[in-house]
Amino acid sequence: MDFLSKYLTEIKQLELHRELYTYSFRDAVHAQMDGKEYLILASNNYLGLTHDPAIKQAAMAAINEYGTGSGGARLTIGSHPHYALLEQELAEFKGAEAAVAFNTGYMANVGVISSLVGTGDTIYSDELNHASIVDGCRLSRARVTIFQHSDVNHLSSLLAQSSSNGQKLIVVDGVFSMDGDIAPVDDIVDIAEKYNALVMVDDAHATGVIGPGGHGTAAHFGLKERIHIQMGTFSKALGSEGGFVAGRKTIIEFLINKARSFIYSTALSPATIAAARAAIQQLTSRPELVQKLSRNACFMRRSLRDAGLPVGEGLTPIIPVIVGSAGATIALVQELRREGVIVSAIRPPTVPAGTSRLRITVSAAHEEAELAVAAEKIAAAAKRLRIVV
Repeated sequence: MDFLSKYLTEIKQLELHRELYTYSFRDAVHAQMDGKEYLILASNNYLGLTHDPAIKQAAMAAINEYGTGSGGARLTIGSHPHYALLEQELAEFKGAEAAVAFNTGYMANVGVISSLVGTGDTIYSDELNHASIVDGCRLSRARVTIFQHSDVNHLSSLLAQSSSNGQKLIVVDGVFSMDGDIAPVDDIVDIAEKYNALVMVDDAHATGVIGPGGHGTAAHFGLKERIHIQMGTFSKALGSEGGFVAGRKTIIEFLINKARSFIYSTALSPATIAAARAAIQQLTSRPELVQKLSRNACFMRRSLRDAGLPVGEGLTPIIPVIVGSAGATIALVQELRREGVIVSAIRPPTVPAGTSRLRITVSAAHEEAELAVAAEKIAAAAKRLRIVV
């Protein structure tokens, strides 16, 4: 077992060791630890729906009616009624013919990619795609061709040079989880149609965030009927847990019969599914949530930039502040924790070496006044540590 200790020692020396912290959340963006209050700027709870009274009530009602667990995989034990209703509502929300829920977004990506393509096929994957996409590509045994981040010219040239007769799949994040930028999906779809390729968009960080009413990347670009596969999650803007895939009926039926991460997993609990349904209802009936999220994201970007931090332009609530070294990033996060502000330290292998960063995330549940104070604290801490001058 010496190799385990050796690995842990090595990553500690490289400032890449990770550990868990325990917080008691008071609401969507405030928490306590050891009697101290913290402002959370590290969550993917973009709309603050985890603590919405209507959603909590829906989850509790589902437990009272259907119990705490599902009891088995859906293909062996069946589904409680909320499942079918949720998938119907998801399809309508995404402008698709059908949808199917997975236990996590990770399992959705792995299941879809490894089912749709295989030996003899080719996947074209953005170099900054999420790890779940990378792992799905590996499991598929298809040939994987990486194109430069959001570089549609590079993608087009790779497709033009391909001599493969197999299926072609282009897969991208709609909103990239570490940089917060939006993929040029409109151009990607044009290229895909030229070369007869399928398009899959991971909308984990786009659903509830971009597009009219928070409907996601396809709605943002007006491409609902031209994207073959829209993947998403309940665990971010929708305040619950799990993942889903929306698309044509034949694709969804295929996945139900082929995706191993769906077939061989115990179904989500009734409370989880009911919470996801209630979140979609809240999102549909309260468009002001998405509007406030957008305002808060713009306000925080501007506040950080005005305070002297190197923050780029953008539309999403994911705001990276590139620090560089892993050690300096950890030092800055620890300094901010002492100041009562929780942000994420993102280091390799999640991001390339030399691009360790703060990943600051904003929620519709934040108020501008507390965001302004947080921006000042972040900038002041960076200057004290001589990380940003």
